[in-house]
Amino acid sequence: EMKVMESGGGSVQAGGSLTLSCTTSGFPFSSACIYWIRQAPGATLEWVSTRDTVDHISYADSVKGRFTVSRDNARNTLSLQMDSLKPEDTAEYYCVRGTWCCSGRYCQRPNDVRGQGTQVTVSS
Repeated sequence: EMKVMESGGGSVQAGGSLTLSCTTSGFPFSSACIYWIRQAPGATLEWVSTRDTVDHISYADSVKGRFTVSRDNARNTLSLQMDSLKPEDTAEYYCVRGTWCCSGRYCQRPNDVRGQGTQVTVSS
């Protein structure tokens, strides 16, 4: 069974940092398409980042230069380092094992595997 699980969310003041982790199992991590997406209260899903099947990483303009994705193949884990956080980064963050891989947006498909999410709250 394919699974992904997020961890590392929390509350931080503006300008602070958090690191989220996406721990995966049940599929080949090194060649998987993995998205980070987020959803603020009352808003639609927002694409944050894609790690594609050849390990290329792309970022939304809203987080570029502040967020960094890294991988640990030995632990099947993808991390999202978030620096210089802003109140507008407040959202539930999800990692998704994507069925269809797109750089620059989230190409949602019915068979995607998404975690339960982790909350990030940034106060001003």
